[in-house]
Amino acid sequence: MILTVLESPRGRGARAGHGGLEPRRLLPERSDIPSWIRLLAAIAVVLTIVACLVLVTSARSVQGGIDVIGKRTAPGVTAAEDLYFALADMDAQLANVLLAGNDPVLAKIKSDALSAYDRDRVQADADLQEAATIAGADDSAQKPIRDLLDQFGRYEALAADTILLEDRDGNPAGRPSPDVLDPYRQATSLMRGTLDSAHQLTVANSTTLNRAYDHTRGSTATGQIWLVVLGIAILAVLVGLQVLLRITTRRRINPGLLAATVVVAVLLVAGFGALGTASGHLRTAKQDAFDSLLALRQARAVGYDANADESRYLVDPQNAAKFQQAFLDKSNSLADVHADRIDDYDDALAKALQAYQRNHDDVQIGGFFGTELKNITFPGERAAAEQTLAAYQTFERADRTMREKARTDLRDAIAFGTGNDPGQSNFDFYQFDKALLGLIDINQRAFDRSIADAERAGSGWTLFIPLAGAILVTVLVAVGIRPRLAEYR
Repeated sequence: MILTVLESPRGRGARAGHGGLEPRRLLPERSDIPSWIRLLAAIAVVLTIVACLVLVTSARSVQGGIDVIGKRTAPGVTAAEDLYFALADMDAQLANVLLAGNDPVLAKIKSDALSAYDRDRVQADADLQEAATIAGADDSAQKPIRDLLDQFGRYEALAADTILLEDRDGNPAGRPSPDVLDPYRQATSLMRGTLDSAHQLTVANSTTLNRAYDHTRGSTATGQIWLVVLGIAILAVLVGLQVLLRITTRRRINPGLLAATVVVAVLLVAGFGALGTASGHLRTAKQDAFDSLLALRQARAVGYDANADESRYLVDPQNAAKFQQAFLDKSNSLADVHADRIDDYDDALAKALQAYQRNHDDVQIGGFFGTELKNITFPGERAAAEQTLAAYQTFERADRTMREKARTDLRDAIAFGTGNDPGQSNFDFYQFDKALLGLIDINQRAFDRSIADAERAGSGWTLFIPLAGAILVTVLVAVGIRPRLAEYR
């Protein structure tokens, strides 16, 4: 750059005579000033374009996270857990068919069990199709679906053989013949692997969701940092250009550059806020709603499997101890109170619930319900959670009553364990399930609302608003410097 020294009219002699130095200013030569104006203007425009590209990239990352979380993986988890409880209930109803046997007094139980089995079968088939559609080309999700399709087909064949043999033999209530027990045991054993595959499908979707969420949060934070850095740089360049024109052209403010500065500030501040708002709604959807939804849907699936263990316990005395332990294990998965024996579970659960009622921060319950109690967020959620746990406690106590009856009167235990009238075990289970569905619904509505809010917050920032902002800034800068450049022609 060629510099010139602008001196006082008194000249060097005046300076020497007064024994001091007059102020000096170093400015570009007049012929260089247009180049400097163009350079600073170009830098401002390029940085603005880069900032808008950062905005677009970050907004699209958030939108991608919203799509993965809200439209693929979360619905995939829902389909997988619905499939899980449909499969578990199918096996429970198959056992109920054998429990009713050919007893005319229990004929309604058998009829209801067959109807419920068919409903569960249709639902499981629909859930499998939905899960396959949602998974698309994702190999991590498609493999468990293929396994499920194979296992589900084999289970249906074994279950059909069991029902046909039971009809042929006409066995008494709760005492199937060895010919019936053999395919039934094979079917129940196969169901364990089928449920494991359904769980793996949930794990695959949850893993994808967590990765998408972590990536979105990380890229959003990085994008916001870059917006701050670029925003400071753009404003510094525009202010510098404004100062240069002020000194060289003796004009106070350049309207075009001032407007460009305001547009840049508004664009970047609004974009920064939009990214933060969308990311915040996504955090609510994931951490506050989905984490509870995952635990509660798993609780519902495991609850249906525990209910099936009751029927398995009654229908297969040879393996009763195994099914009782399985019921206890599932109870601890639902609400872990560190009970090693089924007879200790009720007291331990009651103490933990009493401690929680005294102090909501004192959560002594683990498992899925413990996860939910530690993540109470939305209006009405705490009351719904307490209602669900109260209904669960009633169901657990009914299980102990059923086992006590089984020691003395199997037929009475069957009627109590499979009956749907008030005061019977199945009625208590479905009351628990109804309360649990209400709790799930609170979190599901919050999840859907947060996903929709996140989409609205990011709307327009994936292209249109940043593009319009970049064009407007470019035009304003050009309008601002063009008349000044003309003065140097």
